[in-house]
Amino acid sequence: MEEELKCPVCGSLFREPIILPCSHNVCLPCARTIAVQTPESEQHLAAGGGGGDHADKLSLHSETDSGYGSYTPSLKSPNGVRVLPLVPAPPGAAAAPRGAGPASSSLTCPQCHRSASLDQRGLRGFQRNRLLEAIVQRYQQGRAAAAAAAKCQLCDRSPPEPAAVLCEQCEVLYCAACQLRCHPARGPFAKHRLAPPPAHPGAPGGGGDGGGGKGAGGGRKLPTCAEHDLENYSMYCVSCRSPVCYQCLEEGKHNKHDVKALGAMWKQHKAQLSQALNGVSDKAKEAKEFLVQLKNLLQQIQENGLDYEACLVAQCDALVDALTRQKAKLLTKVTKEREHKLKVVWDQINHCTLKLRQSTGLMEYCLEVIKENDPSGFLQISDALIKRVQVSQEQWVKGALEPKVSAEFDLTLDSEPLLQSIHQLDFIQMKFPVSVPPVPLLQLEKCCTRNNSVTLAWRMPPLSHNPVEGYILELDDGDGGQFREVYVGKETLCTIDGLHFNSTYNARVKAFNSSGVGPYSKTVILQTSDGELVSLSTVAWFTFDPSSAHRDIVLSNDNQTATCNSYDDRVVLGTAAFSKGVHYWELHVDRYDNHPDPAFGIARINVVKDMMLGKDDKAWAMYVDNNRSWFMHCNSHTNRTEGGVSKGATVGVLLDLNKHNLTFYINGQQQGPPAFENIEGVFMPALSLNRNVQVTLHTGLEVPQSVKQPKLPNN
Repeated sequence: MEEELKCPVCGSLFREPIILPCSHNVCLPCARTIAVQTPESEQHLAAGGGGGDHADKLSLHSETDSGYGSYTPSLKSPNGVRVLPLVPAPPGAAAAPRGAGPASSSLTCPQCHRSASLDQRGLRGFQRNRLLEAIVQRYQQGRAAAAAAAKCQLCDRSPPEPAAVLCEQCEVLYCAACQLRCHPARGPFAKHRLAPPPAHPGAPGGGGDGGGGKGAGGGRKLPTCAEHDLENYSMYCVSCRSPVCYQCLEEGKHNKHDVKALGAMWKQHKAQLSQALNGVSDKAKEAKEFLVQLKNLLQQIQENGLDYEACLVAQCDALVDALTRQKAKLLTKVTKEREHKLKVVWDQINHCTLKLRQSTGLMEYCLEVIKENDPSGFLQISDALIKRVQVSQEQWVKGALEPKVSAEFDLTLDSEPLLQSIHQLDFIQMKFPVSVPPVPLLQLEKCCTRNNSVTLAWRMPPLSHNPVEGYILELDDGDGGQFREVYVGKETLCTIDGLHFNSTYNARVKAFNSSGVGPYSKTVILQTSDGELVSLSTVAWFTFDPSSAHRDIVLSNDNQTATCNSYDDRVVLGTAAFSKGVHYWELHVDRYDNHPDPAFGIARINVVKDMMLGKDDKAWAMYVDNNRSWFMHCNSHTNRTEGGVSKGATVGVLLDLNKHNLTFYINGQQQGPPAFENIEGVFMPALSLNRNVQVTLHTGLEVPQSVKQPKLPNN
């Protein structure tokens, strides 16, 4: 309640509170400090004269004469309310006489900032809030009684001295001696606010129902009319919302207003206030219950957080244990494989050593026989000896001199699915029955085609509560055939490469979760570029593909420049895939050190990426050094051609799928004959290189003149 009893200007308990027209209250002394007088009244004030009403009529000069021009700075009261300061009176100014005419002073409410004009009575024209004044007086009496019972919290005396002040920042009660010793008004305590000790609930006026004052019908003197000092308030003016006396009705401004009996209106307004208080009380009770609920919620969140942390740690530890056990099993397999290879090699070493010792002994014996000069004795054993030598030679067949096992281990650990699962490990909150996901919404503004690739994007509808574990994207064959799955995963954006040019594809998507698969989305129709026009209009733009490149490949310059971290050859593919049309691109050699053999050409999507391009059956390439070049497919080298590359050279690749052949160029000149013919299918630009080479890709180029197609006639 104490906050209701404090003035919004000075922040202290009300002193002689007056009621403003906006129904807010302010101390009478504070009202004098925030009232402002306009220039119109200065003429009356300058006329001179004296009188006892000077303080209430506020003999103030205008803002234009105050030295601040038209700007009046504002200040803040101790409780943060912005108010206007008192404007000092100019020297020689005097109060206006009583009959000098009406003053035009005004007062702005410090709470709602509504302005009220003062009449000739000045601040006395506002009614005193005697009820509030009585409550403040009763509250002060109760607080004084409580202060007498409050004890200092720092006294070492027994019993402690009564408390004199309370520090609102430290929240400590001090007696006068302890306050001077422990809480001086300087240093870090200079800004602390010292207040009288608070009233305890049992003290009179301290928040309980204790008395200290008498009711309206008790021995308290009834208030008299502000206009007629000898008359008591007996009626209530409904129009002006203020109590009036009989004389006000007879000769005052209320004679034509709607008035009612003061007691009846008192009871009516008390009933209305009680009814409104009941509503506020109910809301306050709900707020208290809500606060208790929030505090309980804090405790539950803390406990549940600890439980979930413990559960998460246990689950992760279980995964780590399972991974450790699986690691031990895999290490056992590697050990068995190593022991098997070692045993095979040792057996082969022992066998070969035995055969070598036998062969060596036979050779030494034969050499000794040849040294003998007895022809008849030689001929007696020569036939048998020759057969033994021939049999010994036949034992060293080609396979006998090759290792039965290789040093490489044919064991490849596929950890990528597990890594993806670990990265996708997350909580699934299911606090309600789960049903299948709703229909995904295709985002048509993000769906597009480029060359022979299509990109589709989708999202779930808003306010969808059913969880989604993934999506299934389906695409037809571009010729009105059956749909087939082209993507299954959690992403909502997918690009499909390697489609046919000049084809129309239908696409649709659906979502799934643990309850099943949801319905299909609407079908979107996508048109790929015209492959025949690509060679004429140079619309086949592409870059190196980082997602399918070998991990040793390093891409830069927006994936147009490629180099390698390894001394071994590594393969990188382009982002475009071609199935028909004529396509030409170039690769500029930015760096060429120590005469490496980079390879340029085309490949399938599943080409082997850890060896030179063209060594398997999935690639067609030309590899070249600083002097000459070769064509290679299935590790078969053909068409050696003079002329190599160096730093600054340009290698061109022409893929003509209309004639089904592949041609290479170096520095604008065709390198050898057409490299490969009768090639069909879907091909991607490809390159293999090591760390001694850096290459930059250039696409969207015109086809060389020697094979350039004629322009199509206009229809």
